[in-house]
Amino acid sequence: MSTTHKSGFVNIVGNPNVGKSTLMNDLVGERISIITSKAQTTRHRIMGIVNTPEYQIVFSDTPGVLAPKYKLQESMLAFSEEALTDADVLVYVTDVVEDPSKNAEYLAKVAKETVPVLLVINKIDLLKNNGELDAIVARWREMLPNAEIFPVSAKEHFNVSNLMARIVALLPEGEPYFGKDALTDKPARFFVTEIIREKILLNYDKEVPYSTEVIVEKFEESDNSIHIMAVIYVERDSQKGILIGKGGSMLKRVGTDARKDIEKFFDKRVYLELFVKVEPNWRNRENKLRQFGYIE
Repeated sequence: MSTTHKSGFVNIVGNPNVGKSTLMNDLVGERISIITSKAQTTRHRIMGIVNTPEYQIVFSDTPGVLAPKYKLQESMLAFSEEALTDADVLVYVTDVVEDPSKNAEYLAKVAKETVPVLLVINKIDLLKNNGELDAIVARWREMLPNAEIFPVSAKEHFNVSNLMARIVALLPEGEPYFGKDALTDKPARFFVTEIIREKILLNYDKEVPYSTEVIVEKFEESDNSIHIMAVIYVERDSQKGILIGKGGSMLKRVGTDARKDIEKFFDKRVYLELFVKVEPNWRNRENKLRQFGYIE
């Protein structure tokens, strides 16, 4: 019986909205990346760690790749570019509706990779017949000839276990990078901000969700409860009004939805206080992006 331990970094990359976060949550088995149907949900690189006695996989979910329009998106693109350089295995995610030539420049970098590349074609539950899938696979085989192709449905958990088995097979031998009880490299309050941000994405339209940032200012944990105070920053007074809603109704809804999910996540009672502050043009201000953790 072999006693060697395997460990490695598996980075998940691809364009916005192809299901990278859903796939990572399925592989990790915990709801680590926030998932909504809006593009650009993930803003940071989020690591999810899978441990067994035989191996440790450090998964990294990255923001969707796109041409940056403002400084925040520049730092998000940097996270995705970085993911190409430090992976032991690269998982490139696309889906059955995406135009393969979208973002050709990034794809060309993936094609030059020397590490194993697994190409995941997600959302195959949307296809009507196998002929459609064969055509999609053939097209991708031309573009990424060195990649191994896995058609999956992350939402339906179809073929994800085969993908996982292949990832484990490709892991290099080595000691674990993190403690064997670690689930992620992010602190608890990070997940609080992500859950609140998810509720904002689900409850508001247009520009509001993309102009918000959430900062946890107080996180006091006792044996059976957590008291959390968080500030939602927006860029304009008009956005503040929309966020709070008539008589505070919208903010109350966000708070209630978020509190339920935070309680589930930590398995404790949660007291959540939310405040809204205006921070003009924060997405283009370097000092604010540094404060909010987008720039090292």
